[in-house]
Amino acid sequence: MIFNKETAKKTAEVLLQIDAIKLQPKDPFTWASGWQSPIYCDNRIVLSFPLIRNYIRGALAKHIEDLYGKPDVIAGVATGAIGIGALVAEYLNLPFVYVRPEAKKHGRQNQIEGFIEKGQTVVVVEDLISTGNSSLNAVRALEEAEVNVKGMVAIFSYGFEVAAKNFEEAGVELHTLSNYETLLEQALETYYITQDEQHSLTKWNANPSEWNGN
Repeated sequence: MIFNKETAKKTAEVLLQIDAIKLQPKDPFTWASGWQSPIYCDNRIVLSFPLIRNYIRGALAKHIEDLYGKPDVIAGVATGAIGIGALVAEYLNLPFVYVRPEAKKHGRQNQIEGFIEKGQTVVVVEDLISTGNSSLNAVRALEEAEVNVKGMVAIFSYGFEVAAKNFEEAGVELHTLSNYETLLEQALETYYITQDEQHSLTKWNANPSEWNGN
């Protein structure tokens, strides 16, 4: 679920401006899964642009407060959301932790890095939602640490049906600044893509594993 349309459009606009999101239906990318994809998203690029970084930080922080008040802790999902999560925590003057995909094999063998106590309330910050599996893995780690996960906020979501199903089944509330549908609307409005390319991009989103560039 996006927060509101104005924020969603503005977020899509700035992500396209700095090439944090690239749309190339005629020259698709190959994901690690092997899928051919007309879109590539790397929201870590946001950190290199102070004005846009501050906008994203402020938007996430505002909506965390609107949705949940002030939690005890902000948690970022490694590695993509460590930077923006720490910025949000700083903005809200809250403690910050981050969650690894799995516990380290050496040292203290932590999966959660930072100080957190049982019973504390936590909001998870994520940079990108695809299937939701890695994001929900972080939530499970926090729940195993016996903290109260209030929900998750993210910069962008591909809007896959499987992600919506995964979050629903896990009972985790997800809100994003922008999403794929809004991105395509903004890209078409600003002549970043043509209507034919929008059609191809929409087909990919409906069935990404079978998309062949048409």
